[in-house]
Amino acid sequence: MSCSIWQMDVIFQWIGVAVDWLVYTIGELGYLGIMVLMFLESTFVPIPSEVVVPPAGYLVSQGEMDMWLVIICAIVGSLLGALFNYGLAVWLGRPLLLKFGKYFLLPPHRFEKINSTFNTHGEISTFTGRLIPGVRHFISFPAGLARMSILKFSLYTTLGACIWVIVLAYIGFFVGNNMELVKKYSLHATLAMLVFITILIYAYIRYQKRKIVSDS
Repeated sequence: MSCSIWQMDVIFQWIGVAVDWLVYTIGELGYLGIMVLMFLESTFVPIPSEVVVPPAGYLVSQGEMDMWLVIICAIVGSLLGALFNYGLAVWLGRPLLLKFGKYFLLPPHRFEKINSTFNTHGEISTFTGRLIPGVRHFISFPAGLARMSILKFSLYTTLGACIWVIVLAYIGFFVGNNMELVKKYSLHATLAMLVFITILIYAYIRYQKRKIVSDS
């Protein structure tokens, strides 16, 4: 949890410089700008959603954009970026790991074990991963490596992205262009997400244990 807070502090060290450019870019490109920036945010390009969606929410409060279109475009951009990483992992990751994994303490049998685990619990991993800073950018790679069902991957990616985008959009809507408040409430939202994820994973583990007992 402290690591996530530190990550958020690092993110917002340069938010004052980035936000003016992002507001201008989104204002000029409109909804396409939101989609493109969120696509990049979901890949390995270090553009945090915290400096993309709140400015769009601010423009909604000024009557320059529509909230639902902002949310939809941000979610679509996030999903497309996640699918890009997923496809990259399918195309390059698996063959490379199977060939060279033994040099990185990941021989084929261990890789297949990880692969099987993600196939079994990929839904919860994908959904919760989209809500964690620093993880949401890369959760698509293990999904692609495990060849997770692309329909399930898309569904749970969309659900996770939807929650986070809505939270950020309304932060920007209510606090406006005040970046200190955006930072404050984004940190609060991150902590709330971590608590939610902890409870969800605990409930999921309990459910899985009960399922195993009932099946045996």
